[in-house]
Amino acid sequence: MHLEHDREADAVYITLREGTYAYGDDLGSERRIDYESSGEPLGIELLNVSQGVDVNDLPQSEEVGMFLAAHDIPIFA
Repeated sequence: MHLEHDREADAVYITLREGTYAYGDDLGSERRIDYESSGEPLGIELLNVSQGVDVNDLPQSEEVGMFLAAHDIPIFA
């Protein structure tokens, strides 16, 4: 798992694993999951992270929540 944090854009991208992007699924206006053609999640884009992130419905939600908290990003579970 790898995190890229763009503080100016108030956005985070979490790479879950390497692969080839096939499609994305928006979970509202602030969360997006990228998938490869097999349906395996590749990464998670999160916007407005300084306001807190809802980790419900995210792949590996518990692990992602702990990962975000370790990077001082507030989470909602």
